[in-house]
Amino acid sequence: MAEARAPIAADLREGVIAIAGAASEAILRVYEAGFEVEHKADASPLTQADLAAHHCIVDRLAALTPEIPVLSEESADLVDTATRRGWRRLWLVDPLDGTREFVKRNGEFTVNIALIEDGVATFGVIQAPVTGTLWHGAPGQGAWLRDVRGERPLRTRAPAASPLSVAASRSHRDSRTEAVMARMGEVEPVGLGSSLKFCRIAEGGMDVYPRFGPTSEWDTAAGQAILEGAGGLLLDPRGRAFRYNQRDTLLNGEFIALGDPGLPWRTWLAD
Repeated sequence: MAEARAPIAADLREGVIAIAGAASEAILRVYEAGFEVEHKADASPLTQADLAAHHCIVDRLAALTPEIPVLSEESADLVDTATRRGWRRLWLVDPLDGTREFVKRNGEFTVNIALIEDGVATFGVIQAPVTGTLWHGAPGQGAWLRDVRGERPLRTRAPAASPLSVAASRSHRDSRTEAVMARMGEVEPVGLGSSLKFCRIAEGGMDVYPRFGPTSEWDTAAGQAILEGAGGLLLDPRGRAFRYNQRDTLLNGEFIALGDPGLPWRTWLAD
């Protein structure tokens, strides 16, 4: 069950949505003009778009909510662990989620902004720059999709129906994912980049996203808030809700995202 919290103020919600839109515009300027690709120490790609979106979001969040610190993927290594662990509220940001998809130019990349309060993702905004589609939501308060046609509420598909639509690459799956999918019965694998997987489940267009490879906290926080606002869950293999900024590492553990909380996920994850 989602924790009861005060509703997100409309001016804060719209302010963050506007920031995601501005970051998307900064990304598209680079996307359309051409770009060079560098690599970080962990070999992950970095482009001018990542940095442009980072500066846009960090600067504007600081102006919107100067009392709330910002932890962005592109500056996380500048914040010492003790300092960030002392933050009860923070913005957790991935300025460009899916840089590999950006480099491939397939459009499957997003801007992710989440509000974390006492470890809980209480509000999230995700925008897809190429389409302009935006998702926002908060656990216990609802989730919505906003596009050129306006805004409409989201609800996960529950009860889920066979075949289950599962976020999983058709060509590159690890053995754990293969084993879990085999236990699900009839499934329809769907390949999709970045946090769009959470959005698709929130829309009722997919059912399950099992993840056993590495991800970071900024990859999942906004998606979790939207998914849970739409009626879904994001759990670790022991059934615990995901929490943020609670450990020395910012790497996530394994998880499974569900549109229908009643699905027999414990059976699927059994060794």
